[in-house]
This record gives sequence, structure tokens and C-alpha cells, in this order.
Amino acid sequence: MARPSRPAPEAGEFSIDTGSCELEPDPYNSNGWVLRINGVPSSHIDLLDPLRLDFEYMRWIASLVGSRWESQDSLRVLHLGGGACSLARYIAAAYPMARQVVVELDGRLAVLVREWFDLPRAPLVRIRVGEARAVTQCLTERTRDLVIRDVFAGSHTPPALTTAEFTQEAKNVLAADGVYVVNCGDTPDLRTARREAATIAAAFAHTVIIADPTMLKGRRHGNIIIAGSDQPIGHSAGLARELLGGGVPAQLWQDGKVRAFARGAAVLLDDRAGAATGAEA
Repeated sequence: MARPSRPAPEAGEFSIDTGSCELEPDPYNSNGWVLRINGVPSSHIDLLDPLRLDFEYMRWIASLVGSRWESQDSLRVLHLGGGACSLARYIAAAYPMARQVVVELDGRLAVLVREWFDLPRAPLVRIRVGEARAVTQCLTERTRDLVIRDVFAGSHTPPALTTAEFTQEAKNVLAADGVYVVNCGDTPDLRTARREAATIAAAFAHTVIIADPTMLKGRRHGNIIIAGSDQPIGHSAGLARELLGGGVPAQLWQDGKVRAFARGAAVLLDDRAGAATGAEA
């Protein structure tokens, strides 16, 4: 039986548990919508094309995932941070055998996103309302192939999700060859990115960084993708070419360069993470 058609989303501002969100149409795409949370752009959805990712950092993550897994693989994915579930929607389309859990702190936002967008239902994509670290701590070990951390409170990731202790908790739920990916937002001084890179490099045998060259040279605010695994990652011949060919060309740094970038930066720890990142404890 065909699923009933879903009403089109309507632009507006909506109250959610953590403040407010705004849904606005994409002026360049009649099928696109932008979700802002407390004034900050959070997600973009193309209603007709789940494989379209407008945010560059999400495309970088998708490229990294594509360099590691084939479309027929039965991926087990944990998303820490939901927003509009853009990446979960992408992975569901690109990897039909995938099973995903999206952890979203804001229960009202999770309800709205389900209402607005045609997200795959459980067991393909489950949305679990809760705090990312608390949920991660209660998951069974070795039950995920991929963990993606994309959690922000304003412009910062909550400090408790950046530390060595939390990184180990995330690693505990990964399979032996699993991959941990974080979206690190940073300023031109790159202090946060260096410390996050040091923290992830201390936990995993192999690391990569993906970001645009301007960001890596410390010339602007932006996103840096840092990933860790105990198996080599990022060595696919086509990955670097694919990243360079995007709308915002990105560089791929392999493990040696990541560790050189992080050299001298202190690993983030639970008792000092708030002060180190400049975020509120």
C-alpha cells in the first residue's frame, strides 16, 4: 500500500524544548528547507532528494563514509545530534541495509522533524530523545560501525562530548574496525580543533582531518571534520579527488599530518573541558 502523501512543511518559528526553531524555504531550491535552531543554521533538507546535502561538512562526512563502506553493507550507525536528520536520511538512501539511531536532546524538535520531513521509520531510522553522552554510556559495546557526533549548543559542542573520557565511551560502542567522526566548529586560532585532534588521536590508531584550506590556515570560522579508527581510514584513491572537486574544495589530512597538527595540544579531560573550549560548563 502506498504511503499517504504528507502535507508540505510551512515556514515559521516554532517553540521547542531548548528554545525555538525556524523553518524557512530555500530561496534557490523549491524543494529545499533550512532549519535554524535558536538562530543558528542547523540543517538543510531537499524533500525530493535525500542524497542532496547542501552543507559542505555533511558532504565531507558522506564522502568519508563512502570511501569505507559499499552501498550494500549493513551499516549500524549512531548519530549524536539530530537536527533535521539530514545525514541519517542520506545514509538511509545510500545504504538501504543500514540501521540508524539518532540521538536528539530536544523532544519537541524530534516530533516536528518527523512531521515535516519524510524520514524513514524504525528500524531504518529511530530517533531517541536524550542527552548524547547519557545515551552513549548505556549502549551495548561493539554494536555500531559508525558514530557521528554533530552536537552544538550555539556555536560550541558541549564540553562533555569532547573529552578523552567521552571519546572512549564512544569507542566502546564501536566495532573493532568502526569509525568515530566529529564535526568540530572552531575559530581562526584552531585551538579547539587541535585539542580535539589530540584527544581523538590518543584514543585511535588512525586519524584523518577534512576541511577547506582556508579554515586549516586559520583564516576564518568554520567546520573541521576529525575522524578516528583503529583501522586505516581515508586511503581510498578517489576520496581526496572527490573532496577537492566539491563546491567548497576540501583537503584530506592523513594520520601523520593530523598528529603534527595536534602536537603540543593537551588532551581534553572531563575536569577541565569547559575551560579549555571556552564554552560554558
